[in-house]
Amino acid sequence: MLIKSDTRHLYLQVVDRLKKDIEKGIYKEKEKFPSEFELAKTLGVSRATLREALRTLEEENVIVRRHGVGTFVNSKPLFNSGIEQLNSVTNMIKQAGMNPGTIFLSSNTMFATEEDTTRFSTLQEEELLVIERVRTANGEPVVYCIDKLPQNILPDRFSYDQESIFQFLESDSQRHITYAVAQIEPIGYHEKVSPILQCEPEIALLVLKQMHYDERDEPILYSVNYFRSDKFSFQVLRKRIYS
Repeated sequence: MLIKSDTRHLYLQVVDRLKKDIEKGIYKEKEKFPSEFELAKTLGVSRATLREALRTLEEENVIVRRHGVGTFVNSKPLFNSGIEQLNSVTNMIKQAGMNPGTIFLSSNTMFATEEDTTRFSTLQEEELLVIERVRTANGEPVVYCIDKLPQNILPDRFSYDQESIFQFLESDSQRHITYAVAQIEPIGYHEKVSPILQCEPEIALLVLKQMHYDERDEPILYSVNYFRSDKFSFQVLRKRIYS
């Protein structure tokens, strides 16, 4: 069936049509699209209009274009979360009905940098613990995590393969994380992280940087998490404020 005109730009109609075709299973996940010539002919539009629609779908992470290979349908994210909800990676994986796991990579102590001193409001001579881990879902690596927290917060018996630092802080250190200040940004291929997460070169990453605070408004955990964009989707609830 050819695209029919309405009041919107033609390329937006093509975007909607291709999304519906993907939902119907006409084009399946990880399946290659027909050539631009064939697809434009099927939809009854010019190749210029089709290219604009494909560019929009690529920006929305619906498709991925591999140079010299073709255009493919992206996998649907397995994990969806509102970024306004403070949730541990462990819980996100469990809520998707999958089994969370941890691959411990490294840990070391370091003196607080000037930036750390500002974040944690600590003295520069205080030591911080830096933990590097990979979080898995049903054994598949999905998140690369760097966690940084004051050394004196954790008890001696802390296990580095502990799945949830949130949970451990609450049960063993009696420190309850109540909120966080977050920053999220998309990045492309990362020389270190992308191979660890077994990403294809075209798969982007979502970097979530968070400073966590306890019930006394004390900063206790700074984390940088790299999420596979083909596995995770974050939404933000925005409310209108009337003056």
